[in-house]
Amino acid sequence: MKLILSRKGFDSAAGGVPSPILPDGRLIVLPIPDDHSLTTYGELAQDGEPLAPLVSDLTRGRLTARDRVHLDPDLLEASLSRHPGWRPLFGQMGQAQGHLRNQGVGPGDLFLFFGLFRRVAPGRDGWAFVPEARPRHLLWGWMQVERVLSLDGPLPAEMAWASGHPHCQRRASNNVLYVARRHLALDGLADTLPGAGVFSHDAPSLRLTAPSAARVSDWWLPAWWYPRRGRPPLSYHADPGRWRQRAEHTELRAVARGQEFVLDAAAYPEALPWAGELIRDRAAR
Repeated sequence: MKLILSRKGFDSAAGGVPSPILPDGRLIVLPIPDDHSLTTYGELAQDGEPLAPLVSDLTRGRLTARDRVHLDPDLLEASLSRHPGWRPLFGQMGQAQGHLRNQGVGPGDLFLFFGLFRRVAPGRDGWAFVPEARPRHLLWGWMQVERVLSLDGPLPAEMAWASGHPHCQRRASNNVLYVARRHLALDGLADTLPGAGVFSHDAPSLRLTAPSAARVSDWWLPAWWYPRRGRPPLSYHADPGRWRQRAEHTELRAVARGQEFVLDAAAYPEALPWAGELIRDRAAR
């Protein structure tokens, strides 16, 4: 099996600002804008929180409720009005999908989605970032793959409910949908956990960026992540100079570019139990 760290949501390049951490600690993931999409920010909510006011306030009006949005990965049924049969989906295409294909990512593999976040607070002019709060990379969701569907032709009849997904609005080579399992299938976990979802609140166990790091891409990971004894490192991170082993953790200077970073869980037996524990303890209920 593979464990994939997948960078998704607003950042300095896509959207222009971090996604917000609300005063009560809730993580609200802001999907990036997409002129080809059928969905607008005004249609979306997460955990009952409308996304449009957050998007408009935090981008200072550059994006509004009328702007179209790339809702991908699409993990929460309650985010939007759905067709019968809806399942969580994640789309990928182009070079990033080529990397996933070359790494052998497919059914049974587990995506952990991460993004850039920063604390916000309500103010006189709406939501604003807390000045003293630094942005950081956080894990915010997961999806275990049941099926990989190529979009080089029409959708199968049984997948008609997926027609509104943004990757179904694009005709491009190497364009696929990953369909989530209904329930998570990992050793040691009950099969009652959903196959995809989000982490509800900020927590130290979800943080990738090291405490007091000068750059958000300076990560602290559990000690077992260190690629010792010839174990293949996280993809895109083969340079040994990016890694530093400490007594109780591993430091990684993560690459600034790239969306999909793949770890071979067969070489890291701690990987899937670690991910399963995060999901069990931090999943939104």
